[in-house]
Amino acid sequence: MIYRALTAVAGAALRAGAPLAGETLAERLALDDMPAVRGGIWVHGASVGELNSARAVIAELAARRPVLVTANTVTGREVARGWGLPARLAPLDVPQAVGRFLDAVQPALAVTIENEIWPNRAAALRARGVKQAVIGARMSARSAQGWGRARGLIGPVLGGIGLLSAQDEATEARLIALGLPFRALAPRVNLKLMGPAAIRPPGDGGGRDRVWLAASTHPGEDEIVLAAHAAVRARLPDARLILAPRHPRRADTVARLIAAAGLPAERLGAREVGAAGARPVLLIDRLGAMQGAYAAAGVCLTGGSLADHGGHTPWEPAAYRCALLHGPHVANFAADYAALDAAGAAQGMTAESLGGTVTALLSDPGARAAMGQAARGLLDASAPDPRALADRVIGLV
Repeated sequence: MIYRALTAVAGAALRAGAPLAGETLAERLALDDMPAVRGGIWVHGASVGELNSARAVIAELAARRPVLVTANTVTGREVARGWGLPARLAPLDVPQAVGRFLDAVQPALAVTIENEIWPNRAAALRARGVKQAVIGARMSARSAQGWGRARGLIGPVLGGIGLLSAQDEATEARLIALGLPFRALAPRVNLKLMGPAAIRPPGDGGGRDRVWLAASTHPGEDEIVLAAHAAVRARLPDARLILAPRHPRRADTVARLIAAAGLPAERLGAREVGAAGARPVLLIDRLGAMQGAYAAAGVCLTGGSLADHGGHTPWEPAAYRCALLHGPHVANFAADYAALDAAGAAQGMTAESLGGTVTALLSDPGARAAMGQAARGLLDASAPDPRALADRVIGLV
């Protein structure tokens, strides 16, 4: 009740100031023109990552019913529009905005991707009899502990969900403990495998046997990678490194580190990865180049794992049959890396062992290719069928 009262006050204040605030706030307050999907499906994902992970499911849903996609960010909205789907910014979780949005859109089903929890939105959907589903749900131990102190808010939200497909068993247990009806549980699904599994990479070229990639690196990792590459080139003078910072805005900083390491380098600029020259280091300084980088490299170190950032997904490089290397910090994808390690598709290492491991793999094309094939094989075996999940979701209505 306190949350609803406070957000109602906030909604009134925002409405009063909307004429001065511009188009973005008007869209978040549902004060603009909205497309209706009467009897169709409202799909919501926080931003680009969530929407991309569920793209195959969204496509299946859109093939069967009218779909409207919402996101919390402009970039997420534009990604969905690029797929040819109607998309807009999601309404703020104030009663007035949610009410205006639902009155205009009139969906029969609301599908949320991963872990968006909005009490006013859930209450309005229940009041209108709109079925609710969550796919790829995630709930960390820390988030569960926090929501455990607000059971009056999260209990009704979870109680109104008709179907929930979690990413892992721990998430299921946490959500059940917080009030999710057991009957709502659907088979688990890891959405982040669907997109990579749909990739059909080019065949291996001989150049991959002398190229390795450090993907999505964070501060503190670039120095480790460059030291390892110097060690690799001491044994393999024709070895090349593709270095891709997680945030391209760091490219100037990373370029200075490369220069300080004494390694001749070039920056990608507007070219494609495969069209670049043959200097020892290629620095990725823009978005949209990672698919070319995965295709060009036979070995991939996933960043965020040497420095403690929890690691990044291994499945995109796995789709390109890269031999996978990672540091010790992979908590964000612990089960995934454990499965890949056990399958002989990935190998953990330290800053000290990185150079030697890369040298060994680039010196043994057969071992490198076997690791890459094992990674792709595990991806294909583990990826869920988007049609089956879409069937379950549409089954609610």
